[in-house]
Amino acid sequence: MDLLSGELNARLKAASGPTLWLVDENIQLSSAPNAAVTVVGNRFDVIERLEQQGWQARFGDFELSDFANEQFDCILYRVSKEKPVVHYLIQEARRLLAPQGCLVLLGDKGEGIRTYARKAASCLGGERQEQKLGKDSWCAHITPGPRAGDCPEHQNYPELRPACEDDTRVYWSKPGLFGWNKVDRGSAFLIERLPEMLGQSLPLAGRMLDLGAGFGYLSLNAAGPDTRLTCTDNNAAALLACRFNLQQAGLEGRVVAADAADRVEGPFDVILCNPPFHSGFAVDGDLTDRFLSAAARLLDRNGTACFVVNQHIPLERKAAPLFKDIQLHADNGHFKLVRLRQPIHP
Repeated sequence: MDLLSGELNARLKAASGPTLWLVDENIQLSSAPNAAVTVVGNRFDVIERLEQQGWQARFGDFELSDFANEQFDCILYRVSKEKPVVHYLIQEARRLLAPQGCLVLLGDKGEGIRTYARKAASCLGGERQEQKLGKDSWCAHITPGPRAGDCPEHQNYPELRPACEDDTRVYWSKPGLFGWNKVDRGSAFLIERLPEMLGQSLPLAGRMLDLGAGFGYLSLNAAGPDTRLTCTDNNAAALLACRFNLQQAGLEGRVVAADAADRVEGPFDVILCNPPFHSGFAVDGDLTDRFLSAAARLLDRNGTACFVVNQHIPLERKAAPLFKDIQLHADNGHFKLVRLRQPIHP
């Protein structure tokens, strides 16, 4: 367990007064559930696991408006990867902390923890203390006080907004979602070549799964009125944006919160996927493996799964135990398209 996780676990164990624990992707937990702690997080798999362990946990896009002012003695937060999320939660801490409360921020120097601590102290108007846990790991304590100033800009974090566009439509999204304000080049490459990969024109008919849907780009460009569409993602912000974009486009579809489609039942005729390979601040190759396993489980025996991945990811090798028919369809020097057929079911 790393130093930051060790410090977080110690504080969770010691919490006695009302405590709010804000959870993103970064978590290594050894502490038993503590009845004094309320957990709010935006990753479905993390919250589901905490609930199963007995924590008071709820999943959502950090919706904190129903908590009372000055409700918590302590707020614990291992800072997120996305800056607007951190800025938004610092602002919320000012409202939620009791006068003698404390905001505890944990993070590495390269993640901006010391800058966040200074911004939090300016926003809350109290004292700031910083503790160096290791070479690059820091813990900051910030208290409310009489000198409250401007809070850091969070780009109106809670609200969906027109974030990017292409020749066909405007896409609504929000901070907190990876790549929230751009059309992903890999996904665009997949849509461009999808008719060739499938041997049929768009929009698609039949049962389609958008696996790791994000704000819904693949669904919006591949689905139509005859598509029986399911979209799934682990991120609360992605689910909100995907639902809204489908509604704006007049498309019907199920949008399911799930961890690598573990709550989804097949089979599907077509599965589209641009799998994430980042978890928190780290690169996680296991995510690609889990998305491939999900595709093999959910794909109809006569169906097709179309993946787009960064050129360096060995998707063909990873897919070999799961599919009989694996074809590299295209490689543009940055991304490659891989078509998978004939899943190997146990």
